[in-house]
Amino acid sequence: MKLDFKKLLPNDISIFQGFRPIRLIAVLYMLVMVARSCVHLFAADGGARSIAGIDTSVEGGDNIIAIFHQWGAVQLILALLLLLLFFRYPGLTPLILLTLAIEPVMRLIAGQMMTLTTTGTPPGKTLNGAAFSLLLILFTASLVNKTVRKDVSGS
Repeated sequence: MKLDFKKLLPNDISIFQGFRPIRLIAVLYMLVMVARSCVHLFAADGGARSIAGIDTSVEGGDNIIAIFHQWGAVQLILALLLLLLFFRYPGLTPLILLTLAIEPVMRLIAGQMMTLTTTGTPPGKTLNGAAFSLLLILFTASLVNKTVRKDVSGS
């Protein structure tokens, strides 16, 4: 299996020359991103208390909620932009997958810089490793060239 890193920035971005299931799984992942973003943007508490388990009844709790709403807005913009690029320029699929794979790594780094006190483990923290693994596999697979089978029977 040879990886073709030229696929990251292909000459023709109008076609994806990889395996179709990669794009199917990627679009499903991005739809989950849109849903997650909408929760942070539109939930009354931005998901801070109800999902992440952060005590927002403390002084400055409204600021915590406001930050979660803003985070949701930024996430939604990123998810919609990636979806737009994904459908308009299929050849950018590997670059989009690399971008998606970097996100859980950056969240892990941010979480290590300052720990968060919660009543439970937030879903994002629980699923970071699985998301990264899935996206890394998809990214790697998107760089693989399809091989054309040759008829060995001589006919």
